[in-house]
Amino acid sequence: MQGHRPVSRRHALAGALAAPLVLRYRGAQADTVVIKVGALKLIHSITPWFYERFVPAGYTVEIIPFESPTDCKTAVVTRSIDFGTFGIAAGILGAAAHEPVVVFGSSCNKGMAVVARKDGPIETLKDLKGKRVAIWPGSTQEVFILERLRMEGMTIHDVEAVRVSFSEMPAALARGDVDAYVGAEPGPGNSLASGVGKIVEYPYSTPMGSLNMILAAHHDTIEQKPDLARLVLSLQKQGSEYAMAHPDEMVAMTVTKLGMKKEAVELSVKNVELNWKMTPEMVEAGKTYAQHMLELKQIRALPDFSQFFDTKISDQLSV
Repeated sequence: MQGHRPVSRRHALAGALAAPLVLRYRGAQADTVVIKVGALKLIHSITPWFYERFVPAGYTVEIIPFESPTDCKTAVVTRSIDFGTFGIAAGILGAAAHEPVVVFGSSCNKGMAVVARKDGPIETLKDLKGKRVAIWPGSTQEVFILERLRMEGMTIHDVEAVRVSFSEMPAALARGDVDAYVGAEPGPGNSLASGVGKIVEYPYSTPMGSLNMILAAHHDTIEQKPDLARLVLSLQKQGSEYAMAHPDEMVAMTVTKLGMKKEAVELSVKNVELNWKMTPEMVEAGKTYAQHMLELKQIRALPDFSQFFDTKISDQLSV
């Protein structure tokens, strides 16, 4: 997106695949099926770490963390991983470019916020005019902020957009590198807990609602390994339902696996809705996303929704 520029070399490198922190569930035997699952280093992508409780004998899960939604999507497309949880916007970008990415489950609603310095003058979205705002290109948050700016009679050219990864946003705000950011939890929770930041708004007032992250796979994986896809969506179902019913354990898992501060994560949990089911409302919100991205010229054409969304497995598990 034009207008983005890096804050530092560290930020430019932050979108790359995370260091090989690979977590393996269950001891792998010679005949064990290994499932590679990509997850973002964010609390609303924490569900795969709960798969361990429900993985059946004969399978092992490797979780590969990513900093960038588009990197996780690309790993799915190149089949470097079998399944991935990432923002719907990254999936739409891929599908609109005719990449073989298929959404077969939901992953999370909410989990984002517009955050500004607590001691600063920014109180509403209109106050962002002329300010340095951290936005991660290709993210769901980018789509939301562009639509919210449009609703306020503004465009991205009314702010100075700065390319910063989600994990670096709270630090960039604290240093004064940016005046505000459009972040993903637990970043907003971190800024609140440290006393540096304040919530400008939770940007859920658009027609896109609060849809954020999805569960996706390569088209061939869905077609050739439907039982494996069904198993993974079942793990997503059980893991997300368990985590939502045990918020203290969600906090503990995020602190342990992602190295987040407990105080920040405890605030973030309130803004996270882990899920799995592809409801009609979820699919419609996804189509609305794509339409907004087309109007914003982020994509040149709408995806083929008959290929991009596959609700069969979700419908089967809903019975």
